[in-house]
Amino acid sequence: MGLVNRDDGWRIPDWLWERMEPLLPGRPKHPLGCHNPRVPDRSAMNAILLVLRTGMQWNALNATGICHSSSAHRRFQEWTQAGVFEEFWRRGLLELDELDAIDWRWLALDGAQGKAPLGGSETGPNPTDRAKKGRSARSSPRRRESRSGSSRPVPTPTTSSF
Repeated sequence: MGLVNRDDGWRIPDWLWERMEPLLPGRPKHPLGCHNPRVPDRSAMNAILLVLRTGMQWNALNATGICHSSSAHRRFQEWTQAGVFEEFWRRGLLELDELDAIDWRWLALDGAQGKAPLGGSETGPNPTDRAKKGRSARSSPRRRESRSGSSRPVPTPTTSSF
């Protein structure tokens, strides 16, 4: 048993689950036809919403006893890719709009778009790009210098005498 052992008010109520459950995609088939029993969808959703509401790390779910972190995260990825959360949000907005609960006259939009001050053709490709052509420090025939500018070799266990 984990830290969460009773309904303490943050779990999905029945009326809300009845609206969410139809949005969930069907269970994917296992390629071999065998698998461990799948965590119930409602438990996974409770775990996902706990992470989203509190900002806790996924691995912290293991201590709660609601759902294993890897199961919750896998389900979160499946449902995000299937558009479950976006559709639930859209339906909620439509319902609130029908109730005139959203004042659409009061809206704010903020953003900025501009040229990067140091960007341009002179900058060149990102040095971490592996497709970059040109020489690298490892393949360079030039002698490597130290950062301090000293040309003396740094003693290593194989070059220094004890």
